[in-house]
Amino acid sequence: MTQKDYKPVHTNKVGGSPFSGVLGWLDDRLPIFRMFKYEYLDFQVPRSLNYFWSFGGILMFCLLGLIITGLTLGMHYKPSAEDAFVSVEHIMRDVNSGWLLRYMHMNLASFFFIAVYLHIFRAMYFGSYKDPRQVMWLIGIIIFFLMVATAFLGYTLPWGQMSLWGATVITNLVSAIPVVGESIVHWLWGGYSVDDPTINRFYVLHWLLAFVILGIVILHVIALHIVGSNNPSGIEPKDTRDTVSFHPYTTMKDMFAMVVFFTIFAAFVFFMPNILGHPDNYIPANPMVTPAHIVPEWYFLPFYAILRAIPDKLGGVLAMVSAIGILALLPWLDRSKVRSLIFRPIQRQWFIIFVLNFMMLTWVGAMPAEGLYVLLGRIGTAYWFLYFLVIVPLNSTFEKPKPMPNSIHEYLEWKEQGKIKSVFKWMK
Repeated sequence: MTQKDYKPVHTNKVGGSPFSGVLGWLDDRLPIFRMFKYEYLDFQVPRSLNYFWSFGGILMFCLLGLIITGLTLGMHYKPSAEDAFVSVEHIMRDVNSGWLLRYMHMNLASFFFIAVYLHIFRAMYFGSYKDPRQVMWLIGIIIFFLMVATAFLGYTLPWGQMSLWGATVITNLVSAIPVVGESIVHWLWGGYSVDDPTINRFYVLHWLLAFVILGIVILHVIALHIVGSNNPSGIEPKDTRDTVSFHPYTTMKDMFAMVVFFTIFAAFVFFMPNILGHPDNYIPANPMVTPAHIVPEWYFLPFYAILRAIPDKLGGVLAMVSAIGILALLPWLDRSKVRSLIFRPIQRQWFIIFVLNFMMLTWVGAMPAEGLYVLLGRIGTAYWFLYFLVIVPLNSTFEKPKPMPNSIHEYLEWKEQGKIKSVFKWMK
């Protein structure tokens, strides 16, 4: 066989960058700028998106802010039962702008959960968990579980009274697990009580889980860009009339939403930084003195109320975990072909009650476990599970939806004509 019988092999894939100059040269060899342009600037999104879809970007900024402020605080924090509380006071009083960093970190955690709850409720209302977005929804539930764990670990680190006793009560719940429960608790504690080894382990796990969350959030975003965004109509885009480029239309809307969100956040940081915390956490941890009323952070309160609603320890733990885990089953519990509750008036009413029930459980969780509060907690818990296991499946089977438009642009026309009625019609 002669040389001419062989075909040349072309291995050079350099080229095709939309940029020129140094940027184009680099992008040809490492196409990150091209990817950013195609996936975030030119990416087509439904033109009917409202401000509820801005919470995804808000959550990403919250997460990055928590990691950056946490990194700085961690440089001055001492993870030991003897020094933890003192090191936090040192940060507040002696470190340059330490008070600001700590208040930002504390309140960012609360605002992170506010944004997450709004993000979840939006997804439930507009059916963003339905086919083909089941995997994206499941990844989101995993993120929420990790958020809860990370926030709990972080809450113990200041080592105030509520940190110590909150950690003692919550970790003790694990002992309800048959056979292995006690061993897991002793491993978490690093001994036979919440003490120095505990805080060391919680500090490391708090840091580790923060970056695990960041990695899974990236997977969440990738899944979003594979299947595309849902929209208030619940109708998939059919042609170019239904979509707009992500930039500048959605970016400008997201930037405005972020300005409003973080302005409110700044008001909390500078004018009422401790309003979402508990005053007992400014008292050094003392294992010999039990607080009159042990409560977790406000964002745990609904699930804490569910925990207390069950008189059995193991049953309470299972109910609390299941209250979050049942969200993962929602794509299969809701069998309706219609995504958005705008066109499902009966289910919409049940959903509004569900949100009000969530608020009631939050309030009940902050109250003592006695009298009327126990009864309200049990009613709220019953409705929580009835909503997912009974109401959603039945309504998805028997409810007759309202007439729907054929496309997103027709949906927008109906909306302008006043044919669309929604509890979120003010959310442009």
